[in-house]
Amino acid sequence: MISKFPVLVAQITDTHLFANPTQGKMYGVPTETSFLKVLEKLGQLQPQPDVLLLTGDISQDETPESYQRLASLLSALNIPTYWIAGNHDCLPIMEQVLNSAPISSQKSFEIGGWYFLLLNTNVPGCVYGQVSPESLKWLESQLKIIGNKPVLIALHHPLVKINSEWMDRILLHEPEPLLNIINRYPQVKIVLSGHVHQEFDTEINGIRYLTTPSTCIQFEPKNPEFVLDKKSPGLRLLSLYPDGNYTTKIERADYIYEFDITASGY
Repeated sequence: MISKFPVLVAQITDTHLFANPTQGKMYGVPTETSFLKVLEKLGQLQPQPDVLLLTGDISQDETPESYQRLASLLSALNIPTYWIAGNHDCLPIMEQVLNSAPISSQKSFEIGGWYFLLLNTNVPGCVYGQVSPESLKWLESQLKIIGNKPVLIALHHPLVKINSEWMDRILLHEPEPLLNIINRYPQVKIVLSGHVHQEFDTEINGIRYLTTPSTCIQFEPKNPEFVLDKKSPGLRLLSLYPDGNYTTKIERADYIYEFDITASGY
């Protein structure tokens, strides 16, 4: 039986914000406008989420102003917010800017009986991701301390292929050491990622691997080549119960946009 009182988690990913929102477009889509539509959807949810996870590519131009813009837009929600860097982000700038309530730079925390572990996969100058040996040691040490409590791991780059040839080349490189650790600890229930600008959901060895639509442009699922999708931007909601059960769904914003049909490559 599912427990009565879940923790409600919202995942927002791949916002690709710019220092100048009026000029900031990705493949023809104004990224702040689409982000605001997703925030509007988020603000309509009842009850409001207990936690907001930002899973990378927060900025497109890696400027302090883009991160300050994000912090300003999120402040009205007043939801405890945690983040990780994506391949388009500048980690040192993020650490300087995104560290004031309600935004926290913590990478390990507990709420409602669930533990959240946030891994950095940012490799400066590279689109693909990688987890350092130091991060792997940190992860395993955390999992040993946590014991049998349910765990959600968040990172920008997915560990498992999503059946899209071009995107599968730029996921997490050398995922085996991380997968080996995850598979040794049955308390890991969910591995949550961004990066791929689409919804993906698979279960391997009892662990759910999830990705989430971007708040701006979408990539067409299962296409071997780079193709933009017409689906609306969105977010993911997760209801996490203390006994380790959970439910999850995608919420999409009411936003119709025109993208650059000549766009190619990422």
